[in-house]
Amino acid sequence: MEAAAATPMEPMDVEEASKLQPKGFGINKYTLICSILASTNSILLGYDIGVMSGAVLYIEENLKISSTQVEILVGSLNVLSLVGSLASGRTSDSIGRRYTTFLASTTFLIGALLMGLAPSFPLLLVGRMIAGVGVGYALMIAPVYTAELSPATSRGLLSSFPEIFITFGILLGYIINYALSGLPPHINWRIMLGIAGIPALGVGLGVLTMPESPRWLVMKGKSEEAKKVLIKISTNEIEAEERLKSITEAVAAAAPGGKWNGQGVWKELLIKPTKPIRRILIAAIGINFFMQASGNDAVMYYSPEVFRAAGIQRKRHLFSVNVVMGITKTCFVLFSALYLDRLGRRPLLLVGSAGMTVALGLLALGSKAMEMGKGRPTWAVVLSIVALCGDVALFSIGLGPIAWVYSSEIFPNRMRAQGSSLAVSVNRLVSGVVSMTFLSISKEITFGGMFMVLSGIMALGTLFFYFFLPETKGKSLEEMEVLFQDKDTNSTTPLQIEETL
Repeated sequence: MEAAAATPMEPMDVEEASKLQPKGFGINKYTLICSILASTNSILLGYDIGVMSGAVLYIEENLKISSTQVEILVGSLNVLSLVGSLASGRTSDSIGRRYTTFLASTTFLIGALLMGLAPSFPLLLVGRMIAGVGVGYALMIAPVYTAELSPATSRGLLSSFPEIFITFGILLGYIINYALSGLPPHINWRIMLGIAGIPALGVGLGVLTMPESPRWLVMKGKSEEAKKVLIKISTNEIEAEERLKSITEAVAAAAPGGKWNGQGVWKELLIKPTKPIRRILIAAIGINFFMQASGNDAVMYYSPEVFRAAGIQRKRHLFSVNVVMGITKTCFVLFSALYLDRLGRRPLLLVGSAGMTVALGLLALGSKAMEMGKGRPTWAVVLSIVALCGDVALFSIGLGPIAWVYSSEIFPNRMRAQGSSLAVSVNRLVSGVVSMTFLSISKEITFGGMFMVLSGIMALGTLFFYFFLPETKGKSLEEMEVLFQDKDTNSTTPLQIEETL
């Protein structure tokens, strides 16, 4: 398969390949609706991040659990989402993108109900672990499905919808925390966690109206069905014909016999990758690693602890500050999504990651000043809060939306699902490790020391993005392999450096 996939690409350069995808088509309304519906699953992760940051304060009080159990509870969702994301690639290649989305929402629904009804910590943990599997499925399938439906000119916007919904879910979780904080501690956290099943149920029902991915249909030898879907999601029939032609040619090169079931992808990705595939894999895994190594998920989960250290003690005040942070995050992720196809992936990613390096450094400075002084200097408190809001805002400009967009669009058709599942698995693994160790490490080296470490990690991440991630704006999915093979793109440095490794 490897040779078959590489041969047709060799005589083509990026300019020739770009002719496969017509440019300048607008966003089809049906495509927009389907992208929104598929990405709605991502609300589930965002809501969990937001609501758990407050709910865990009441769970500690009600169930009398230790700080170690808190870390296990918080991090278990991310660790178990690793299972879902690993399984989602082969699952979606077998049963399709649409039914994998249904599986994700159903699994999360079961987990949310168990969490809401759990009478003890072990059952609460089981529910959270089941919900984690659903989150893993959702995080992989939403951007992949959306990328496969979207035209090149608007793929950045549409594929960033998962991060928009994650951010919206975080804000919703903060608002629910604030709204239910007045209820008794043995009731409020159950409602906070249990109502997450509502969007899961809605997505599960909504999936029935979604079309299957045309690229998956072509890989299954169902070209006529793919054509019907493409007519619905294209602005006109000419665009549909052109898109079908480019998809068919790419799939024929990868699987001449048709009805491909995802066989041989792991071998092609990990054992005998071509140079373009190796570069694609490095880029996808790298961006997902740094997305979570930045500590953003942990900062969101434990933001009340950070604000407590800044001198804010009342729970209702903690939740109100969280709401402000959530609104900030939402505004900036919307800005990024709207300009992603105009400004490109690299500029926003580099600005965001470099800015996070500075913001985390300032947060470390403010935290250290409060830890070392006898009191809490006003300037240090203000600096810490502003820097923390700046960190999440800059994450929402760059790494937040772009990690999902980039890792879902750069893999070739034949390995997009399984390649993305591997990248998202790294994302979930790192998120779980950071979330489950954040408080413990912070106790040993203080919050100031922890934020300084995260600042250093983001400095390394910025260098990685600069050297290893070429621009993908406006490129069709079918020409991505060519982009990572070409030596004359606007980002040749990473490819040349990787050659010497």
